[in-house]
This record gives sequence, C-alpha cells and structure tokens, in this order.
Amino acid sequence: MVTAQDPQAPASLSLPLGELYSDEPPMESDAHLRQMLLLISCLDWLWQDRDDYFASGNLTIYFSPKQIKSRDFRGPDFFVVLGTERRSRKSWVVWEEEGKYPNAIVEILSESTAQVDRETKKQLYQDTFRTPEYFWFDPNTLEFAGFILIGGTYETISANEAGQLWSRQLDLYLGIHESQLRFFTPDGQLVPTPEEDAKLARQRSDRLAEKLRELGVDPDTV
Repeated sequence: MVTAQDPQAPASLSLPLGELYSDEPPMESDAHLRQMLLLISCLDWLWQDRDDYFASGNLTIYFSPKQIKSRDFRGPDFFVVLGTERRSRKSWVVWEEEGKYPNAIVEILSESTAQVDRETKKQLYQDTFRTPEYFWFDPNTLEFAGFILIGGTYETISANEAGQLWSRQLDLYLGIHESQLRFFTPDGQLVPTPEEDAKLARQRSDRLAEKLRELGVDPDTV
C-alpha cells in the first residue's frame, strides 16, 4: 500500500488519474474566510513575478489512496508549496506533484477546530507531511504561534521584539497587524494587499503633484 511518507504507488495499486476535486467544507466564519484570502492575496502580490510556487487555502491535500477512501482529512486553511509550477489546481495531489508536500502551513483557529489544529493536524504535519513550518492564528483571541521542524520534531519559533515570527521557507515574517495575520518583509515592512498598494501609489502621486505645484509646476503638463 502507498504510505503517506512514500506517495509513489506500486504497479498493483490503481490510483485516480487526473486532478481530484477538493472536498472541503465552507469557511466557518466571515473572519475565517477573510483571513485566508488576505494571506493568499498578499503573497500573490509580493511574488507576482515568480512562477515557482503554489499558494492556496481550504484545499484538500490528497496524500494516500487510503485517505481518499476514508475521507478522514481536511486540507489546511492556507499553505504554500515551493519549487512547483504556479497554476490553478482543483486540489493538491501529492503523487501527481512529484511527492511534494507544503513547505509552510497556517491554520486559522476556531472554537470547533482549535483542538484538532493544535494536536491532530500538528502531529500530521510533523510526522507525515514533514512540513518545515507550521503556524496557527486565532482571529478572535489573537493567539498566534509558529513551529519549525528540527530533527523531525516541531520546535517553537521565538518572536522578535515586534512579536513577529520568522519564516525561513517564505523569507518573510508573520505577525499581527490590526487584528489580522499579515506578512512582513525581512526589514519589517508590511506586505500590502493589491488594494493597499494602489492606495499608497495614489498617495505618493498626490504628494508629488502637490510638491510640483509648490514649485510653480503644473503636474498635468509634466
């Protein structure tokens, strides 16, 4: 039988061909959904020129035929796989992706999922996925923690003075900003959403136009 550690199937075992559809329930709350989409949109904006990763959320990760049959596992709220083709997928099927598992995972805690996220999923990501980094965040209580895989065991990631946790996999900090989990650059700058970036660009343009007017230059003629 194919194991989670070895997703390559023997010749005697027939695996589903083609992409499998994700089998995830709806988000539990509006805050849950918005947080997931926020992480995806910010990373996609920051890495818009890259084509070597896949980032998604609430998407099933299929890692063994036994798991498909039992339907006993749901996908992470947010995950990133590095060194892969950047394209749309219906799910993440390990044996169709050269055996790749996520490099980083974030679970968004809720009252009904917190225990599973802290225990069952943490164990799965550590022992089966061997995911290098695992984070969780509670949008209600603002509980935030991160773990790095060292010697096969998750060790707690220490926070910097700003309370942010460094991700070696993403080369970014994760931290809380206005009660939401956000990405920060290595020098501590907030990674904006596309909308925030557009707003900042307008503000810079307005300041430049005002400066030109102070110098007696009509910005519309420049």
